[in-house]
Amino acid sequence: MQIVTLCLFRFASPSTRMWALGMMGAARLSMPRIPGIGFWKLCGSGSGEGFTPMPNTAVYGIFATWPDHETALRGLQARVFDRYRNRATENWTLMMSPMQATGRWTGQTPFEAQEDTGTGPLVALTRATIRPAKALRFWNRVPDISAMIGANPDVLFKIGLGEVPLLHQITFSIWPDAQSMARFARHDGPHASAIAAVRDGDWFREELYARFRVIETQGSWRDAQPFAPTGRAA
Repeated sequence: MQIVTLCLFRFASPSTRMWALGMMGAARLSMPRIPGIGFWKLCGSGSGEGFTPMPNTAVYGIFATWPDHETALRGLQARVFDRYRNRATENWTLMMSPMQATGRWTGQTPFEAQEDTGTGPLVALTRATIRPAKALRFWNRVPDISAMIGANPDVLFKIGLGEVPLLHQITFSIWPDAQSMARFARHDGPHASAIAAVRDGDWFREELYARFRVIETQGSWRDAQPFAPTGRAA
């Protein structure tokens, strides 16, 4: 069963933040050497609610896929992950099982959807390459969507990530169940109107939508667990 991991790291001092920024390039040499690793991406993050074009220089993330749970556990102990953990003031790792996946990420189909037998929280992930000519229109929509997500009481956790500022963007949100996720997606508001505009205006050169089941977490975020094992907000 494929496992997808997202490791988030928070850096406090200017020196460790500069180190983390440098690793956006340097870690590319180490990641492919990790035994068993499949698809992987190094990401920065957005400020505020996370879904903004302004970078958050304190938070970085690493996505990776693994063929099974045991390989993921071993791979996350690789030296490059240890280097991040040793310099970060806080780190949090999510292990997830892919449920649905549509589209491509840098020309690849990285997630292998499988039968869902779990009952824990659900993750909604969107990843898009924005056409440069459409970037201004896209980012003009983002503040309203960000405020809507931030005010939603059902959201257990949310963050905006990106590989390339302004053009390669990822939204990552965790929900207690499919019903709450669907209510947000279908609500007639900024999110729905932005989706319609994307479709009508052909804003994205490439896009991917995926849903995961959270199966395990390690570490903490903001000195707490963002949600309890039952999926209820902590």
